[in-house]
Amino acid sequence: MWSVAEPFFTRLAQYGEHVALIEGERTLSYAQLLDAVASRGRHLRDLGAQRVALALDNGIDWVLWDLAAMHAGLVCVPVPGFFSADQQRHVLDSAGIDCLIGSAAPGFVCLEGDIHRRHVAQAATLHPNTCKITYTSGTTGQPKGVCLDLVTQLAVAGSLVEASASRNVERHLCILPLATLLENIAGVYAPLLAGARVELMPMAQVGLSGASGFDLMRFLQALQAAQPHSLILLPQLLLALVSAAERGLPLPSSLRFVAVGGGRVSAQLLERAEALELPIFEGYGLSECASVVCLNTPEQRRLGSTGKPLGHLQVTLADDGEVLVKGARMLGYLGEPAPQGEWLGTGDLGHFEDGFLVLHGRKKHQFITAYGRNVNPEWVESELVQQLPIAQAWLHGEALPANVAVLVPRFPNTPDAQLQAAVDAVNRGLPDYARVHHWLRADSPFNASNDLATANGRLRRTALFTHYQAVIDELMAEGVPA
Repeated sequence: MWSVAEPFFTRLAQYGEHVALIEGERTLSYAQLLDAVASRGRHLRDLGAQRVALALDNGIDWVLWDLAAMHAGLVCVPVPGFFSADQQRHVLDSAGIDCLIGSAAPGFVCLEGDIHRRHVAQAATLHPNTCKITYTSGTTGQPKGVCLDLVTQLAVAGSLVEASASRNVERHLCILPLATLLENIAGVYAPLLAGARVELMPMAQVGLSGASGFDLMRFLQALQAAQPHSLILLPQLLLALVSAAERGLPLPSSLRFVAVGGGRVSAQLLERAEALELPIFEGYGLSECASVVCLNTPEQRRLGSTGKPLGHLQVTLADDGEVLVKGARMLGYLGEPAPQGEWLGTGDLGHFEDGFLVLHGRKKHQFITAYGRNVNPEWVESELVQQLPIAQAWLHGEALPANVAVLVPRFPNTPDAQLQAAVDAVNRGLPDYARVHHWLRADSPFNASNDLATANGRLRRTALFTHYQAVIDELMAEGVPA
């Protein structure tokens, strides 16, 4: 593995005394970073560690331990803080973790500080060349471990440096958890390759807590304090940023490249950002391809698309519109055979417009109405949640003559008339077969505690159908007009 990592660390060494990492009053130059990484890597080897789990909050130490595992040729497994305790135990046990850095866990013995060890009698067999296992929460069952090699991760980081080069990004602020592969690669590896400064803050300081807690004012204060050139945002964070700007709240004037991904972004939201002259660049990726696959850039940008494929890979479409990727892929899921063939099926549906990839939604989420029309519910749902009265939305129409949406109001006392007006506004921009023909007010928000959403906010569609099936059946029996 060192033969792959060596060029990465050699490039970082070229930046010498330039600032590499900053967290509050703590600052490390590139030279200091490399010294710390080498020292920590030696320490991990001396401890006999083989598989290292990181369960730390965002900060310099997270980055140093991640790079130390890379430097020492060990397997690194980030543990998302937004996973439940049961999911975190699953990560530690399924990956055969023998060294845990962070909070204590059952079965581990504290050696020093945040370092905990345990004996693993027989660890799960990994795909050859695995250096990182990133866990995807999915929408059913326990998280799945995606085994990645270093070549693919650094190829993504290198392509991202090229894609954003014209914006001369010198300061990046990490907003997403570092245990999220997107921030790990695009928010740490790529900026470091470019010689930029990576600013790190605890998650609470940037306004994020748990799976969905968000404090807008803390978020804006963090942006003003850091004055970053680049950020990576999820669609909901972009919505918060745009809404804040529209209300006249101050945003940093330093922003040069704000990447948004991790879910479908409403075209309406992108148009609002464009009207504010915010430098928003939508992208698309998945853990199975080591994060980013396509990205809009300052030179090649089309609103409503996820951009063109990055330089290290190729993208094509199957006959049914499924997005296929070649040249950047996982080694395989932990405990499952390696994928076969050159092209990796993503499970996402889309089409190309002049080389720009436009996504429709997940293949497995598509439903067919009683009139034989295919509908991707994520498209409609993403438009619904752009309306101020609607916080969450789930659309169902499988084999039905009319589509039914279950809506979670943004405020508990929101009148039905406001929800109806929001639905009407969305319907005006949709074809008839995809419109919301009837809606229901949800009896509670969709979250992990009631199993109607995952820890990171993805809808559990099967659970939602089971929960609301009776009331939808009753509604259809009453003959709701399409």
